[in-house]
Parts: sequence; C-alpha cells; structure tokens
Amino acid sequence: MQQMKHWLRTGISFGLTSAVITTLGLMIGLHSGTHSRIVVLAGILTIAIADAFSDALGIHVAEEADNTNTAKHIWGATITTFLTKFIISMTFVIPVFFLSLSAAIVVNLIWGLSILSLLSYFIAKSQGEAPWKIIGEHLLIAIVVITITCWVGNWIETLGCRK
Repeated sequence: MQQMKHWLRTGISFGLTSAVITTLGLMIGLHSGTHSRIVVLAGILTIAIADAFSDALGIHVAEEADNTNTAKHIWGATITTFLTKFIISMTFVIPVFFLSLSAAIVVNLIWGLSILSLLSYFIAKSQGEAPWKIIGEHLLIAIVVITITCWVGNWIETLGCRK
C-alpha cells in the first residue's frame, strides 16, 4: 500500500472504510427497526449512490483545502473514493437478494468486518505497526457504530413507527 499513489491510497482507504461502516450501520439499524428486506435494500442503494457522491465531494473539498495537491491528485482521490464506496456498498446487496434477511445480515457483517480487517492489516504493515493493534482499533469502532445503530433501530421500533 505504501508504493501506491497517494491519491489512489486516499480514495481506496476512505472509500472502503466508509462503505463498510456506513452500509453496515444503516443495514443493521434499518433491519432492527423494520425487519423489512425492501427497506434494507433501499437503504443500501441510497448509501451506494448518495453517500458515495457525498463522500467523494467531501474528499474533493478536503484535498482542495489542503492547498498542496495537484488537480490530478484531487480528481484521482475524488473518483477513486466514489467508485470504491459505490462498488463496495453494492456488494452488500447480493446477500440481501439471495438469502433470508437475517442470514444476509450475518453474511454482510462477516464480509464487511473482513474487508475492514484486511484493509487495516495492509495499513499496519505499510506503517510498520503491529497489525492486531490497528485491526482491533478499527474493528472496535465499527462494532460501536453497529451496536449503536442496532439500539437506535430497536428504539425506533418501540415507538410504533414501523410500517
């Protein structure tokens, strides 16, 4: 990962992380609040489109604000962020289409946390850090997000807002 161009590394690492955390958080929250396959699918598609554009613009603006990056770097990071977020988010749709919703949630949790672990491993190796430390830190944050969104979904369901 260290030899990779900086803009490519920025877009891929941000896009992967955001795709996993945001998509899993939304899926878990929507599932616990509605138990509806169509709602979970709509949420994933919304993340894949709207949030991918939002994150790409966020990276674009942040890279411009840095005031040290070339236009090639800025646009490279922007496009890579969008494509990475969109593609990875869309992979979470596949289990929802082909498995029961409960099974799809489990498969997607394993898939997402595996992606995050693999990315964290490569980051740790490129920085000469102990992989278990970086992986553990990133997984802990993901699990906190997932847990909170699950609680929020359950709370929303108790309010009687379920369709």
